[in-house]
Amino acid sequence: MQLSLSSTPEDKLQSSDASAKLPWLALLALAMTGFICILTETIPAGLLPLIGEGLHISKGLAGQLVSSYAIGSIVAAIPFAMFTGGFRRRPLLLAIIAVFLVFNTVTALSASYVLTLIARFFAGMAAGAAWGMIAGYARRMVPEVLKGRALAVAMVGTPIALTFGVPLGTMLGDLIGWRTVFGLMSLLTLVLMGWVLWKVPDYPGQTTNHAMTVRQVFVMPGLRSILMVVFTWMLAHNILYTYIAPYLEPIGLSGRVDLVLLVFGIAALISILIVGLLIDRMLRPLVLISLIGFALVSVALWVGGTSAPIVYTAVFLWGVSFGGAATLLQTAQANVSGEEGVDLAMPINTTVWNLAIAGGGIAGGVLLDHAGVQSFPGVLLALLLVALVIAWSAKRYGFPSKH
Repeated sequence: MQLSLSSTPEDKLQSSDASAKLPWLALLALAMTGFICILTETIPAGLLPLIGEGLHISKGLAGQLVSSYAIGSIVAAIPFAMFTGGFRRRPLLLAIIAVFLVFNTVTALSASYVLTLIARFFAGMAAGAAWGMIAGYARRMVPEVLKGRALAVAMVGTPIALTFGVPLGTMLGDLIGWRTVFGLMSLLTLVLMGWVLWKVPDYPGQTTNHAMTVRQVFVMPGLRSILMVVFTWMLAHNILYTYIAPYLEPIGLSGRVDLVLLVFGIAALISILIVGLLIDRMLRPLVLISLIGFALVSVALWVGGTSAPIVYTAVFLWGVSFGGAATLLQTAQANVSGEEGVDLAMPINTTVWNLAIAGGGIAGGVLLDHAGVQSFPGVLLALLLVALVIAWSAKRYGFPSKH
């Protein structure tokens, strides 16, 4: 049965069954929103040396453009969800996308480091708002039997941005300048706004009577365990990802950042395809396997980080272990929080996720300036072991053996 998205979607979804089709074009518009969020967030990682030269700052200071973006997401995510919960969804999504248009354009034109930091902060606020909406929006488009797959499709923008967007942006930055790359991202937002108007259905916000409080959601069994895994896992990831360009310099791969990121992204795309197929049956095993895989990456980089073949192999495994992370963790949180709590659980997740991104930018910058890139693998391994212990222990709630 083909779902019609042109009238009242939720009424029709209630009568849907397992034969219902995914609303691909609507979900892919959400995926493109995520693509722009991730690309805007991570593109400085590939352009760090160029941005540093263009703004006359050190690589460590350039890395704070990632931290500023993350801090904006932290500040915005929960308050935005609380105060806009009753707003209709599509106009709200369009307003968020318009903020990306404005502040990516400011970043492209700015010659001031301070102004660029401010622009990144406001773009990060838009991302915090977007990530708080995407999961709940995707799950409302489909019946219960398709919610996991719908979320996997809506999250596919993340690995695509990492697979093609960041490496291509890095390559284009070398060819036409980093400012032009941000200008091109502004053009993408215009395309996305038209796409949303064309294919994404509108939904009402939650009524006050049915809305839950942040505290009610936060104390749900299992949610805090998931959030601790989010923080430690993403902190480890962002220490390495944000400073991948300087990490590769001692190995002689500073000119191949685009290729290294492409290897990472292809592996991440493979990962999210596998996760999309298996998530509804194997959420817990997939989380544990992903964490173990990333821990092995840190060991490989620690032992053989001066060898280019080992680094390429480790980066591929890193991508495989990371690609499905957002889908796995958000699905776990949606399962814990239920339909009434998901619209607040996702902003809480966004806040913690971006605390880890900001922490990765700051901690990585400190490690880079004071201990060197050789300190990265040991710090990553310690964080991942903590995440693995927490995930393993959350057998009843959070990452249950049976669900």
